[in-house]
Amino acid sequence: MQEIWTEKYRPKTLDDVVGQEHVTSRLKAYVETRNMPHLLFSGPAGTGKTTCALALARGMYDNEWKGNFLELNASDERGIDVVRGKIKEFARTAPLGGAPFKIIFMDEADALTTDAQAALRRTMEKYSRICRFILSCNYVSKIIDPIQSRCAIFRFRPLDEGDLKGFLSKIVEGEGVVIDDDALDGLVHVARGDMRRAVNSLQVAASLGKRIDMDTVYQTSGMAHPRRVSELLNQALGGNFIGARNSLDEIMVNYGLSGQDIIRQIHASFFDLPISDGDKVRLIDKTGEIEFRIVEGSNERIQLEALLAYLVMIGSSAK
Repeated sequence: MQEIWTEKYRPKTLDDVVGQEHVTSRLKAYVETRNMPHLLFSGPAGTGKTTCALALARGMYDNEWKGNFLELNASDERGIDVVRGKIKEFARTAPLGGAPFKIIFMDEADALTTDAQAALRRTMEKYSRICRFILSCNYVSKIIDPIQSRCAIFRFRPLDEGDLKGFLSKIVEGEGVVIDDDALDGLVHVARGDMRRAVNSLQVAASLGKRIDMDTVYQTSGMAHPRRVSELLNQALGGNFIGARNSLDEIMVNYGLSGQDIIRQIHASFFDLPISDGDKVRLIDKTGEIEFRIVEGSNERIQLEALLAYLVMIGSSAK
């Protein structure tokens, strides 16, 4: 890959951010007034938290934004020494270019240790006149209450199908890639609301050729085609255990899936099966038990075949 598309097409302004209008409308107000409190962005991966922080800094400082913006990844630098050293050193120096304050952006702040968060709380309070913090996390519950109370909290939601398709179509047009409609739907299914995953999957698929079809999308994204998974389950429900077992072998070999990967897709396909709600409940209960066994180190082939056997029994009892 000569260029990472997630960076090449990253929105530069808050107006370009898609799917988070409830967040960007409030951030634009901060840019207009050139003032803001400490911020806490929470939500799933790939929904625009880092993009919004960068776009906010560009809007706030224009050409001086790099000198007034410090980006750190708390999962790499998560100890108290980083808070007392690098962060404190940047926070205590004056802003550049007449800016009212500087911004420190801490990505994955929920990875900070409790001691580091306690030290960060005091730093946020002491240097709030000349420095503002933007904390980004997946789980706001892992941020201590004193920090939460000092921040305006913004909750990011997974992107919907229309937003994903619109942004992917923009990249497809810009890169001259030809993609089938069902392949675009496949990318949306693979992404599950995560724009970064969608763009990376598109770039990997495009590296195999200028035309992208449905099979290419699933072969390069680490997921099996949903139709193949449905066929596997229907074979087991129909009593064809050997055929279902062979289909499982083929899916795991062709798509390179682990036991945990395939069981997640099997679980997602249960709700489309032509069985009663009671049978679905029992299947989900059994699937949770088998997934736990796989995570704990049981032989994944034995456990997956046990799930297929259970499906065969569900199918025979429904007849």
